[in-house]
Amino acid sequence: MDKRGIYLIMGLVATVLFYVFRVEVYEVFFTAPGFSDQMYNHNIYGIITLITVATTWTAAGIYYYVINSVKFSRWYHWSCVLAIVTLITPIICYAVNNSIFEQNNLSYTTEAISLEFCNAIFSAAMFVIASFSIRWWSSNCRHTPIPQ
Repeated sequence: MDKRGIYLIMGLVATVLFYVFRVEVYEVFFTAPGFSDQMYNHNIYGIITLITVATTWTAAGIYYYVINSVKFSRWYHWSCVLAIVTLITPIICYAVNNSIFEQNNLSYTTEAISLEFCNAIFSAAMFVIASFSIRWWSSNCRHTPIPQ
């Protein structure tokens, strides 16, 4: 197995570990009485983790294999995609989280916003992991953000 396969496997393992230990990971960075219990009881940790993983890996795939342009292969282009993912993912997760809470007549707006600030960090980290896992097969962007 070459280094590309090893990077892909490491990225997938990190992603699976993020999902498996989702509650512990989120609660290390943010926990609030009542809010954390409701997040766990309604399986919202699982939902926002799946959204985070899907959004970040999809964005990395789009950058490296759909956009895949020489004109868009600099580190600052990659950083723009990172910024977009870091902003969009928490907004989507907040909307889903808030929707589930409203359906159950719960109000934890400030706590949910605080959690999504933490989720922005996880989104950025997961995008970096996805990028370094799949970039090696891109024809034009494989050297982005850091050359081999």
